[in-house]
Amino acid sequence: MLIKTVRGFTPSYGADCFFAENATVIGDVIMGDQVSVWFQAIIRGDVNSIRIGNAVNIQDGVVIHATFETASTQIGNSVSIGHNAIVHGCTLEDNVLVGMGSIIMDHCVIGKNSIIAAGAVLTQNTIVPPGSVYAGVPARKIKDVDPDLQKNEIDRIAQNYITYASWFKE
Repeated sequence: MLIKTVRGFTPSYGADCFFAENATVIGDVIMGDQVSVWFQAIIRGDVNSIRIGNAVNIQDGVVIHATFETASTQIGNSVSIGHNAIVHGCTLEDNVLVGMGSIIMDHCVIGKNSIIAAGAVLTQNTIVPPGSVYAGVPARKIKDVDPDLQKNEIDRIAQNYITYASWFKE
């Protein structure tokens, strides 16, 4: 993993984390425990702060960035960010699943227990109410998260990635 200090900020992280060899973490980034940052993912805290909670998985090819002086990035606990997603200057509350290839722009707020479908594009300032499924371009609410989706998608994926990361630490 490449960890790089920028503008006097050095990334920090908690216990039991996994970082793929070609993951990149730069600048003002603070991560909690059991975070996994997968192959070719980039977390670029060069222009603003990025805060990541516990049990977060940042899958292959994800880009997490922010906007200088106007939009930091906040990611809660038990969040899964799917392959090749872009998370930019926004807030993801706890227990969120971000689908593969989706884009979340500045000043969006994704409420807890929500799903952003694969390929969705959330334009600037979109507010996703807790427990919602958003899909499409631009993304719109398509339904509520029911207990089955919560258990079999949001919770399952977050837990699976803690297991997957353990395989690389052996």
